[in-house]
Amino acid sequence: MKNFKGKAIYNPSGKAGEYSYWACNFYVGCSNGCEYCYCKKGILAGAMGQDKPQLKKCFEHETDAFNRFVLELERNLLWEGKNSSLYSHGIFFSFTTDPLLPETEVLTFWAAGYAVNKGVPVKFLTKCTDWVDPFIEVSKQDGFDKKMYAIGFTLTGHDELEPNASTNQERIEAMKRLHDEGFKTFASIEPIIHLSSSAKMIRQTERFCDLYKIGLLSGKKFDKIELNDFVWNTVEYLHGYKVYFKDSLLKSAGIERTELPSNCVNKDYNIFTV
Repeated sequence: MKNFKGKAIYNPSGKAGEYSYWACNFYVGCSNGCEYCYCKKGILAGAMGQDKPQLKKCFEHETDAFNRFVLELERNLLWEGKNSSLYSHGIFFSFTTDPLLPETEVLTFWAAGYAVNKGVPVKFLTKCTDWVDPFIEVSKQDGFDKKMYAIGFTLTGHDELEPNASTNQERIEAMKRLHDEGFKTFASIEPIIHLSSSAKMIRQTERFCDLYKIGLLSGKKFDKIELNDFVWNTVEYLHGYKVYFKDSLLKSAGIERTELPSNCVNKDYNIFTV
């Protein structure tokens, strides 16, 4: 199948493609205030760098956005049939905002619930935790399938660079709670601000994180030897746990992916199949 590019659902490419084959973006902009945000830099800044989330201009309102999501999901499932990669890999929310901000979570949960009811799993990546308690309560209802959700938290170890987000410690505690409740969990150890901070985040989560995705801060240069040591120390520490190092990180460290042991997965690794 050729790459699909709808108003809501699409196949991301490049670095984003290392996170998911399918993704959904309803909003641009974010109120977490992260100083390192790639959406605030370069050519993306004007369109995506707002300090609060705004519905994409291609949608008239949230109901229109949801209806477009439904149309695009149904169309792709019809085109690909039972073998659709949507059924196996699911949909990622989201690359252009935090999908679980107070301003974005309602539409995210509408879309996610519809997808799951169609047999399509969903992945969230967030720095927020206020939604966790009510979400866990909803998940206790009959018919709720926790296996269809994979919930990720970005962990940098630098609260001072993320002034309006939940603290890294709050995210870690939320991850543990969700994992204990039976949800798949993953950590985005990206961007790496300092290697020691990222190593600390890994050490604090390894008992309740199903997958690590680790990547560099765009534009920041790291000493090749130190980065190489970080990779191999992480591999040794996470022996038996799944970890994905992004292509740019391995290139900067001078490491070939084929050198890594079997717990270091490729970008097509599917968290929903284990």
